[in-house]
Amino acid sequence: MAESTQPPASYEAALEELERLVQVIESGQLPLEQLLSGYQRGAELLAFCRGRLEAVEQQIQLLDEGTLKPWTPQ
Repeated sequence: MAESTQPPASYEAALEELERLVQVIESGQLPLEQLLSGYQRGAELLAFCRGRLEAVEQQIQLLDEGTLKPWTPQ
């Protein structure tokens, strides 16, 4: 399991890699060293995704004049 240590190209790429990583970790078939490195990479990907979501939320607040409005499907 040679996961990249570089930042993902996009939120979607990070989410896809994180989902694959969770499947591999949950399989229980990894040696301890790979399990640890997988967990570390997962933490990096999660932080990346959270950062992107927070950035988008801030942009939405600016566009909505400082008020974050709940999303409702139409």
